[in-house]
Amino acid sequence: MSNNQEIHEFEPIAHERFQGNHDFEPRGQEAEALPPADGGRQAWVFLSVCFLLEATVWGFPFAFGVFQKYYTSADLFKDDSKGIAVIGTTATGIMYFASPLVIGFTSTFPHRVRGFSAIGLSVMLLGLICASFANTVWQLILTQGVLYGIGGSLLYLPSIVYLDEWFVRRKGLAFGIMWAGTGTSGMLVPLLMTWLLEDYGFRTSLRIWAVISAVLLFPSLIFLKGRLPVQRPSIGVGLRRRLDLNFCKTGMFCVLMTGNIIQGLGYFIPSIYLPSYAKAIGLSNEASSLTISLINAAAVVGTIAVGALVDRVEINTAIMITSVGATLACFLVWGFSTSLAPLYIFAIMYGAFAGGYTATWPGITLAIRENCRDDNGVSRVDTGMVVALFAAGKGIGSVVSGPLSEVLLEADGWRGKAGGAFGTGYGSLIVWSGVTMFLGGISWFAKKLGRI
Repeated sequence: MSNNQEIHEFEPIAHERFQGNHDFEPRGQEAEALPPADGGRQAWVFLSVCFLLEATVWGFPFAFGVFQKYYTSADLFKDDSKGIAVIGTTATGIMYFASPLVIGFTSTFPHRVRGFSAIGLSVMLLGLICASFANTVWQLILTQGVLYGIGGSLLYLPSIVYLDEWFVRRKGLAFGIMWAGTGTSGMLVPLLMTWLLEDYGFRTSLRIWAVISAVLLFPSLIFLKGRLPVQRPSIGVGLRRRLDLNFCKTGMFCVLMTGNIIQGLGYFIPSIYLPSYAKAIGLSNEASSLTISLINAAAVVGTIAVGALVDRVEINTAIMITSVGATLACFLVWGFSTSLAPLYIFAIMYGAFAGGYTATWPGITLAIRENCRDDNGVSRVDTGMVVALFAAGKGIGSVVSGPLSEVLLEADGWRGKAGGAFGTGYGSLIVWSGVTMFLGGISWFAKKLGRI
């Protein structure tokens, strides 16, 4: 098979860049003028920018467990602590939920992407600065939660549209490297924030992070661009093509999305509560914060490894590997972690397996595209939109897990009655996390039963 034929088969749906059939790579002189996909200096520079965006935008809210512990014990919020867990999950939830809207809009108006990103960065920084003046939890929810989430989504999400252009055959690996940015940042941000919060308080800490974000991200916007030339699209045509969501009616999509949503309902809970749990069993502040760093460090390895795996194996196999690993980590390791060493082992196992679940999305996208080819062998399913919808599905868990976790803590009936960590008051959270991790692999069972 020639190179042109291979590109014809694998090239993503263009974002209304060319006239005619948008499934296909440009030919002739137009094709020769394009930078290469899956490699070359420009592709790797772009992937580096995506990694930096991921690390900065997502790494901060994913380290919210440190703020959770600080806000809960701060005198300023001691009479208003019930909604603290909602702050971090609101930020991540908005970024997840906004994915289909922002990616659809960006794909329809690709010539406006840099404007979206610049506005998003400004709003995100505004949220951090305003949060530094907050005196109540609801003000933190609106600023560190809502404003940060809106700004982060506008800044970050266009990169997913463009990554689909720069990487075709190595898409899983590219997304895995990009998403490893969250884990990389998550190793450092909890330690940095613990030091800043203890020495300077939350107001100065938020302002310092705003400055760091501005210095890192404003210059990177120069390199946030696609591989394909931009053409101003017809609004009607663009929206009709982008909002063609017929694949959502397929059994494959429904089963895979169900598992994704269920996994998201438990995924965020350990990251939120592990520092508080560590403190409850007598560990120091530094040791408690290190649990988040270990989760995120392991997630770096997990996302890259799973991203490479989905390029090579059947997608439901990859999903089941992550689900089983995370389930065992919750029940067998966290469930009996009443000292430092096993708790750190749990953080590493959970980060690697549960953190790697997101890296299955490119493989899920490919499976859905292959399942939805028309009579001519052409698939109109767009990678960016599928990833966006799965991100929105996970966002359900992000938003719900905050208030849900508070209800589970209050309703815990195993305190002092069960053994190990199950009897510490966090037993309900451990069980919930383990069950949701297991059910996240529901597509494997559906595949075995011939349902998809």
